[in-house]
Amino acid sequence: MKNRTRTRTRTRTRSLAVAGSAALLATLIGAAPAPAAPAAPKLAAVHGAASVLYAYTPGDDIRFTVDAQAAPFSKPLKIRGGERGLPVDATGRVTVYHHSPGQNRTGVSEAAVDCLVTGKGTATVTATVTSSTVGWPEGKRIGVSVQDGERGAPDRVGFSWDFFNLDVKPDGSAAETVVGLCMAPAPFTTATKGGFKVTSAPLPPLPKP
Repeated sequence: MKNRTRTRTRTRTRSLAVAGSAALLATLIGAAPAPAAPAAPKLAAVHGAASVLYAYTPGDDIRFTVDAQAAPFSKPLKIRGGERGLPVDATGRVTVYHHSPGQNRTGVSEAAVDCLVTGKGTATVTATVTSSTVGWPEGKRIGVSVQDGERGAPDRVGFSWDFFNLDVKPDGSAAETVVGLCMAPAPFTTATKGGFKVTSAPLPPLPKP
């Protein structure tokens, strides 16, 4: 009888131990954190506002406000035999303010961002005019480049009008030409007040067909 009692006790102890281990394992599995979701890809952006010094009108008050965010493949175009958006599609707004004391004239133009591409600390943005007090027609595309100054260096801005973006004819005559998507000259003016934050990001991969 004693042997049978001992056997039953050992069996019950083993059963309780197995059950306890299973319960502990289930608790540990339930408490383990779920696998982290893949991080969303970083998107290019440029934000800020600045007054700039332009060498050819040093007494003028010229200001740029740029708020642009990448929105890849969001604006379908008929391209390469199909219809899809571009990796440099973007949204946002550009505002250009120019006050000329010598001419006692102030101009303000607003434009909707359509393209953005970045490098290390630099961004090129194009935008189509939505309103202007300087005679720019609605739909005209303008280009603006931004350099986010490093190590205390000032920010810089470039733009696609005045002496830039001209089509020079063989006879020496010149006229302003159309600005293509994401086209702007290097940033050639210096920010005297304010600045920009450029978030650089690589071009996204093409979507799978």
